Amino acid sequence: MPYPYVLLSAAVSLDGYLDDTGPDRLLLSSPADFDRVDEVRASVDAILVGAGTLRADNPRLLVNSPERRAARRAEGRPEYPLKVTVTASGDLDPDARFWHTGGDKLVYTTDKGADPAARALGRTADVVALGPELDWRALLEHLHDVRGVRRLMVEGGGTVHTQLLQQGLADELQLVLAPLFVGDPAAPRLFGPGSYQGGRLRLTETRGIEDVVLMRYEPTAPGTGPEPAAADRHWLRTACELAALCPPSRTAFSVGAVVVAADGTELARGHSREGGDPVVHAEEAALAKTDPADPRLAGATVYSSLEPCSRRASRPAPCARLIVGAGVRRVVTAWREPDTFVTAADGTGVLVDAGADVVLLPEFEALAKRPNAHLLP
Repeated sequence: MPYPYVLLSAAVSLDGYLDDTGPDRLLLSSPADFDRVDEVRASVDAILVGAGTLRADNPRLLVNSPERRAARRAEGRPEYPLKVTVTASGDLDPDARFWHTGGDKLVYTTDKGADPAARALGRTADVVALGPELDWRALLEHLHDVRGVRRLMVEGGGTVHTQLLQQGLADELQLVLAPLFVGDPAAPRLFGPGSYQGGRLRLTETRGIEDVVLMRYEPTAPGTGPEPAAADRHWLRTACELAALCPPSRTAFSVGAVVVAADGTELARGHSREGGDPVVHAEEAALAKTDPADPRLAGATVYSSLEPCSRRASRPAPCARLIVGAGVRRVVTAWREPDTFVTAADGTGVLVDAGADVVLLPEFEALAKRPNAHLLP
């Protein structure tokens, strides 16, 4: 199921401690960066914060600029983004500022926490039980499908940031580094211990803002098994963008493909009719650039804008067979192959029968179809 775009936002000191926004707080961000945060808040559909942060810091989480609120209204959006919190216990203070400022409020909790949360808040907020445990995927699906949230800003705390990043659900990390040392061993850290992606994140921007530095990162490590991860969306978008590089054809689809190792290292990319070959397919072109003996292929993911072909006349082996033969056992695609050239094509079936996981992300179908519009009814 589609999830919102999840943006984690935090400020840290030079020794790695998280911004303390409590009543006796040490402000790590600068005034100009607070204005940047306000701009980001104004751009999203919802802002999420953990219940622990609500109890410790009593934040309001508002869009402070009247001009930005007016712009939201002019666009037909609520003046303030939806405010969301997460609590396993349902232990919430009904007098907290969070509930009495801004727009609509939403609480996600467990079956056990639903009653105490509802009793404490009454009509102040909607309360949604996710089951016996907090389930981040169910939460994100509900936000997307029921509440119409397309962009979600997560402002903490450390436990929430840790869980989203470890589960591969964060699309972006916006980290502001302040030129301060905190030195307090009890100060909160941005992330807790646990398992994170093995490879390096992708740095997408650095920007000085007064005396702090904004750094924006994207995760790069593919998901595992049939569950999509945030990085899967980044890589599949890249594959769809590669399809636009294909020389136009009236007898074949334009497709892009990327091969990515489990640690997020790009191994190869390709697109249909690459290098002047009129019949080469995208997955074929990409795999041809890899070393067949590379042990990383066994844990790699192939991203293809179109389902890998199961039958073809121009080569001995279709792309689904080439992927299996390379040892790859995970494929992410945007669009199932229509009957335009091959009736009842089923590359997914070939891959699944060989033990591969195939993940379909239909939210990218329109992007994958764009360079093929002339072939479609």
